[in-house]
Amino acid sequence: MKLLQDRIRQDGVALNGQVLKVDSFLNHQVDAGLTMEIGKAFAAEFGAQGVTKVLTIEASGIHFALATAVALGVPFVYAKKKKAVTLTEDLYTVPVHSFTRGETFNVSVSKRYLQAEDRVLIVDDFLATGDALLGLQEIVRLSGAHLVGIGAVIEKSFQEGRAKLEATGVKIHSLARIKSMSPEHMEFLEEESLTPVATK
Repeated sequence: MKLLQDRIRQDGVALNGQVLKVDSFLNHQVDAGLTMEIGKAFAAEFGAQGVTKVLTIEASGIHFALATAVALGVPFVYAKKKKAVTLTEDLYTVPVHSFTRGETFNVSVSKRYLQAEDRVLIVDDFLATGDALLGLQEIVRLSGAHLVGIGAVIEKSFQEGRAKLEATGVKIHSLARIKSMSPEHMEFLEEESLTPVATK
């Protein structure tokens, strides 16, 4: 997605070869127009898959999941990192390690909102180590729903996340794939998708 790549080049800040700050336009202060374009891009990629739910994890994936859900005309659900007092029903819960925070969270989704008949698209802001996306994938598996694919806004292709997800056979689509980065330089890979998952 050239619009996104250009914005990362313009306003993204690579602190080093591993950490990219995009908090001026994606995950602290948010460019709403760009976010809606990101949702349209995911909808264009996965719209033929019969998606019934978009799934993400709080908090940085929520606005991208919302934009995608709006473009697809379906609800979105986000996995919660802390159990609220109002969350009293049965839950799907899995541990997820956060690369950026250096912590492991138990994330939960109510069984009421993810069921076996659903066709789920997972959307998140970053694909790096893949741990958060693997956790969401496990929640989909526990629910019995069908995972149609994973959309990542930004992928750090030099980290191991894609290989972990690729091993599961899921379709992955990243809008900006970073090959390498440093405070002085940013190099992108071309957009591509992996082999699609078989549909039911």
